[in-house]
Amino acid sequence: MSDSALSQAEAFARIRLLRSPNIGPVSYAQLLRRYGSGEAAVAALPELGTRGGRAYQAVSAERIADEVAAVRKAGARYLFHDQSGYPALLAETPGAPPILTCRGDVSLASRPCVAMVGARNASAAAVKLAREFAAALAESGFVIVSGLARGIDGAAHEGAFPATIGVIASGIDIAYPPQHSDLQERIASDGLLLAEQPPGTEPRGSHFPSRNRIIAGLAAGTLVVEAAPKSGSLITARLAGEAGREVMAIPGSPLDARSQGCNRLIRDGAVLVQSPDDVIELLSGFDGLPHSSFRDTATVFRFDDSDDLAVAEPADIVTLLTSAPVAVDELIRQTGESGAAVQLALLELEIAGRLERHAGGRVSISD
Repeated sequence: MSDSALSQAEAFARIRLLRSPNIGPVSYAQLLRRYGSGEAAVAALPELGTRGGRAYQAVSAERIADEVAAVRKAGARYLFHDQSGYPALLAETPGAPPILTCRGDVSLASRPCVAMVGARNASAAAVKLAREFAAALAESGFVIVSGLARGIDGAAHEGAFPATIGVIASGIDIAYPPQHSDLQERIASDGLLLAEQPPGTEPRGSHFPSRNRIIAGLAAGTLVVEAAPKSGSLITARLAGEAGREVMAIPGSPLDARSQGCNRLIRDGAVLVQSPDDVIELLSGFDGLPHSSFRDTATVFRFDDSDDLAVAEPADIVTLLTSAPVAVDELIRQTGESGAAVQLALLELEIAGRLERHAGGRVSISD
């Protein structure tokens, strides 16, 4: 199932843990840390759900067996967060996907990467520019990461091929958009194709921001070629900034709505770039200190093994929560409990389906 030292049973349990209701990357990581293994964490889920206030049942083993078979049928494999092949930069980002499915050359993700994103309805000039930038960057040793969308994404993949990584919002066996099915298959064969969603999953609106965080997380910097003021490309840029990565944009005419997003990024602190050499200069030897000021680093909370995990109760935390997101550190401050105790109570509420997590380490009640 995987090429790491994980046993078959442990790998299976980890997939089952992540696919169970109300388990996301944050709760998955907390459960593994607390219980030491996927098998132990899955066994603990019913009790945790009960403590959170609702009966809980993990996803069935039969469903996971079907998924594993579908991954194999697609010619793909699993990549777990603690495998040696898991991309190091992605692992550093808050809420990184604990498990990916992949096809192709995983070593590409360990090379210097640049994310290139932009408008789906891009101008002909911008598409040509994206293809030329990607080709020049690939020739200089960079791998181009993008999302296989129409417009700028497709041009970036084509220009860099085969030094390119496609991150999709669907399952590894679903081609989207359909007109890029041939390009997706080429990337899977000669580049690298990554998916977070289980096989057979059609892309939904909520999947695209999740995909964008992977695109941003894989790369030392994100370059926006052309984008409207409200677009997924700007979400990717924001996520790159939050992760402490370089955010770059190519300026355009203020008269073209498709350039307004890039121009605003530059106004807000993204680095203006006009040639591939500008990107190469910024990212060669990237040391984690971006030149761009377009960032708002999210707070990351971790368990402290020395903390008492049995003090804060979910019922006590619920009284402090509303539908308005609040920072976890504020809950810690108001309860006077340890960070680990508050996090455990939040985890129990999340497993019970009563908690929602938001960007920046914030949470809200969902019932």
